[in-house]
Order: sequence, then structure tokens, then C-alpha cells
Amino acid sequence: MYKERFINYLKFEKRYSEHTIIAYEREIQGLFDFISAESVPFEEIDYRFLRYYFSNLKEQGKEASSVNRAISSLKSFYKFLMREGLVKQNPIALIKSLKTAKKLPVVVEKEKMVRLLDHMNSEPQDFEQTRDFIVLEMLFGTGIRLAELLKIKEQDIDFYNKKILIFGKRSKERFVPIHQTLAEELKRYLNLKKEMNFKNISAELIVSKEGKEAYPKLIYRIVNKYLSTITSQKKRSPHVLRHTFATALLDNGADLNAIKELLGHAGLSATQVYTHNSAERLKSIYKQAHPKA
Repeated sequence: MYKERFINYLKFEKRYSEHTIIAYEREIQGLFDFISAESVPFEEIDYRFLRYYFSNLKEQGKEASSVNRAISSLKSFYKFLMREGLVKQNPIALIKSLKTAKKLPVVVEKEKMVRLLDHMNSEPQDFEQTRDFIVLEMLFGTGIRLAELLKIKEQDIDFYNKKILIFGKRSKERFVPIHQTLAEELKRYLNLKKEMNFKNISAELIVSKEGKEAYPKLIYRIVNKYLSTITSQKKRSPHVLRHTFATALLDNGADLNAIKELLGHAGLSATQVYTHNSAERLKSIYKQAHPKA
């Protein structure tokens, strides 16, 4: 009952994305499964029991970042329960997050990305190849999230002003600009999409080869397929292209607040991580190029 009420709160009041809600639900269910195995009533959970639970997660081989996600999710859960008067004490209030090494965003070299897109665009393409090009160009060229890409409808593209309406996290709207080349390629893609005469054609911009709404795994497959041709790094997800977009802008002198707005970040702290990435890159260049480094 507690879990369902909290999930409904996230869904209807906080209006979190489906992906975020699933993540919260997974963490909360993990705790309920554990207390069931330990035969401990939920109402009797205290600070010591929660420390035992998180220690157990660590012993299972969970990374500190994964344990911290569980702690953060359960803190939100208990905060809701306290607010609603469903529990009298908050046993997680004194639990502190584990220390983690600061991870820099994973990116691909922007020069390699540009060459890949130029190569894809220089060869004759059928519908699927054109769609794959648009997926990569949109992610790298605008820095939007995977979920945001899947929500874009044809009507959201303003070709005259060269911008696209994006529906971000918590239903926040923003416009992202598109360059002339992308605008032209989007027009070509939409013409190809129309020529395919799909029976159940979707209004969404990105569709499957059957004309149906695209789905996350399809986008992951597309990105992984093409990034594997230009990099050997293990992480080759759509979010890598978002990181690459932001880092490229920062390297070229873009204002941090402008990058924040383009990415749809709620606060500047989330954007500042890219300054570390850029600084590390400059250090690497310095060490390679300076005669005394």
C-alpha cells in the first residue's frame, strides 16, 4: 500500500518520467523484498536495520553509486510517508551516502563524430539509414535526452525558425535550435517517411521500419552500431552523445548558462560537471604538446 501511494504521488503530482518512476519502484521493491526475507514488519524498520540493508547491498557487489541511488530513493520514500502521516519516525534520516570517486562524463571525440556523420550523409541512403542518421544527428546536434527524442512529433519542428519544441523532464518545455544541414536532412527524412506509405504511420518523428513509434532499445541499437565503428570504449549509449554535445560546446567557448538551457538542466550544478571534463582534456593536450610537461 505504501509503495503504491508513493508511486502514484510521483506519477500524478510530481509528474516524473516513466523511466524515473521505474527506478524508484525498483529501489523500494528491493527493500520490501529484503524485509520479507528477513521476516521484519515494515513498521519495525529502524536505523540499524537500514544500515544492515545497505551493507548487504555492498556485500552483493553493488557499486557505491548504486547503493547511493537506493539511499536517495528511500529517503524520498520516507519523506513522503512522514508528510502523509503514514509513519511516525524516519529511520533513514541519519543514513549518509557513501563516498564515490567523481566520474567524468564519457564522450566520443567530436572530430570522429563529425566524420562519421559526414560519411553517412555522403552515401545514398534508404529509409532506415536516413532514420539512423537523423537519430545520431539529433542526439549529437542538439544534446537532447533519449526520452525527449522519442517524444518529438513532426509538428514540433519549426523549420522557418530552425528550432524544435522539446518536452523534457517533469513536462518542462524548451526549444532547441537546429543548424541548416540538419533542417534540410529532416525535410528529406520526412519526405522519405511519407513515401514509405506505412499502414499505421506514427506522428512521432522517429519510427521503426514498420512506421510504428520508436522505442528505447531501437535507439540504443542504432547508437551502439555506429559508435562501435569509431570508438572502442565500452559505453556507447545515447547519453554519450549528449555528453559529447555539451563538452564540444564548452570547448568552443559556449557560456555555461547557455549550455544549461540547451540541455534542459534544472540547475547549474548538473552542467558544471562538463567543466571538469573540459579541464581534464586540456591537461591531456598540455602533457602531450608542451616540451616540459
